[in-house]
Amino acid sequence: MPLSFRSQSHGNIAFGFFNIESDMLLLENYFFFADDFCRWINQMAKQDGAGTKPLQCLAYSIDDPNDIGDLMGAIHGIRFTGFIGKLYTLFPFPDDPKAFKQNPEGYQTRDIVLSEIEGVAKREYIQIEFFKDGSVKVGPYLFDNAIFHDLLRYVWQGGYPRWKDEKRPGYVLEMKQSVQDSHNSFFKGVFSSVRI
Repeated sequence: MPLSFRSQSHGNIAFGFFNIESDMLLLENYFFFADDFCRWINQMAKQDGAGTKPLQCLAYSIDDPNDIGDLMGAIHGIRFTGFIGKLYTLFPFPDDPKAFKQNPEGYQTRDIVLSEIEGVAKREYIQIEFFKDGSVKVGPYLFDNAIFHDLLRYVWQGGYPRWKDEKRPGYVLEMKQSVQDSHNSFFKGVFSSVRI
């Protein structure tokens, strides 16, 4: 489930997984797959902090909130609107709350998710950019460094409700390793207090 994160530019914004059977993330009205996000972070982590260049990242954008849908209505099984509602008709919220865990094999639904989002979204480049004051911009959203770290930890943990059986996809493990190996100061301490 997406969580609210404080941005410096737009107040609180939603970021996260929104269906446990998909590996897609949302950032307000932008959507991209978690393995793409992790690959973007890997690329940024390989850059020297002093000369970090902005990274152009291809995402899906849905402008109309009605086309995005009602996440809470879909979770509760009472309102299936927009893209999110359609995914919940295909992959409903589990009857047993204990089964509410992020599926590490969510990539297996990718073709279905793509067929649904391509009807309502446009492809658009967003940019990840690091600034000398320590802030980080992802698309139009500016975050301080601590909140940016929270976004990375969210993906590592499998968001809320966490990865099923604490099993993480390989791309998440690779992202953590890239961040830990990075000499870029923007990544310092991201996972210092996170267990494996």
